[in-house]
Amino acid sequence: MREALQSALNDAEALEKLYRSDRKAFERTFIALYPEIQDYTLAKAWYFRLAKSDSSLSFGQWTDWIVLAALSVAAWVVAKIPAFSGLSEDFYYPRNISFTVLPFLSIWFVIRGETKRWMIWTFAAAFVISAVYINLLPEGKDSQTLYLACLHLALFLWFITGMTFAADGFRRSTSRLTWLRFNGDLAVMMAVLLLAGGILSGVTIGLFNAAGMNIEKFYMEKIAVWGAVAIPLFGAWLVQNNPQLVSKVSPVVARVFTPLVVVMLAVYLTVVPFSGKSPFLDRDFLLVFNILLLGVMAIIFFALAGREENLASKGQAISLLILALLTLIVNGIALSAIIYRIGEWGITPNRLAVLVSNGLIFSNLILLAFRLFRVIRQKSLLAEAENSIAVFLPIYALWTAAVVFVFPLLFNFK
Repeated sequence: MREALQSALNDAEALEKLYRSDRKAFERTFIALYPEIQDYTLAKAWYFRLAKSDSSLSFGQWTDWIVLAALSVAAWVVAKIPAFSGLSEDFYYPRNISFTVLPFLSIWFVIRGETKRWMIWTFAAAFVISAVYINLLPEGKDSQTLYLACLHLALFLWFITGMTFAADGFRRSTSRLTWLRFNGDLAVMMAVLLLAGGILSGVTIGLFNAAGMNIEKFYMEKIAVWGAVAIPLFGAWLVQNNPQLVSKVSPVVARVFTPLVVVMLAVYLTVVPFSGKSPFLDRDFLLVFNILLLGVMAIIFFALAGREENLASKGQAISLLILALLTLIVNGIALSAIIYRIGEWGITPNRLAVLVSNGLIFSNLILLAFRLFRVIRQKSLLAEAENSIAVFLPIYALWTAAVVFVFPLLFNFK
């Protein structure tokens, strides 16, 4: 259906025939594909035709519930393997926490999509090889490479999950942007579901305690764990079936939070020199700088993804450019600090990982700032600035793979 839709975007009669051949599959595929094809006139017309103007919710078919429930139970089993097998939680969870959600999310995307068989086997092999590899790494209490591998494995598997989401379209920047937008929507949906689940859990435990039955331990170990791994699956399902649910969140981020973050970052950079702390000498402070860097990068993306049209207001583009430039300053300080620490105390796996990661982000920010400047000069559309993030995704993916699979061998598992 996806390929048929893409080939018929300039043929009104072909689209109508395709719609009549399988209305449910057409609507589901079209809504998922729309962010990639929204520039086509016929696509816009069909979007307004299919969009639910009354904002009613779609809960899919009963078969979706069965599949999601089965995947949730399987994810719960993976999450509870230490309880079933006697494995140490300290050994198991740092290495395998990603496998409690991402493989099952990928299975859901494969079921909902039109992934070719060879791609399914490739994705499955990537997950299996990663699981075997990370669990075979020698355990070391102070092993930097093990810590880095576990941390970057989650990001690497997230990229693999994005490929299952986009099927064979991940090579296109529009598909990668769709995956990023989906993650933003999913994050909002998960926050809502977590809040609702937390309230329900508190009420349930309170009611049983009032009746003289202490179920807190049982509830948290059995039911709460299942809910934690089920929320991303049901959240993905809700977002895919109801894209209108959180479609207004990104514009709010773009219009309200971007100026606030600009002010916060400007004040922070002004105050830091008087704080008495230096990222050049204080490792923990350097870590704070890097966390701040990643957080602001996420804000920039949400601001870009929140655009309602290809053409943004000049004020919005200026705010984004200022934010990108301030983030470049933060990145420059962090990059200088890590280079200084390498020069003073030598190369380590942690320092090399931070150095390359900061260098990639710095390059990405330069490209983003340049394209935002062109938007302000009215020489390009905001979509080009947005694409500057999507362009770097494959590079980030290769780097995470290198940290996971090459670093332990390169540094002799130290």
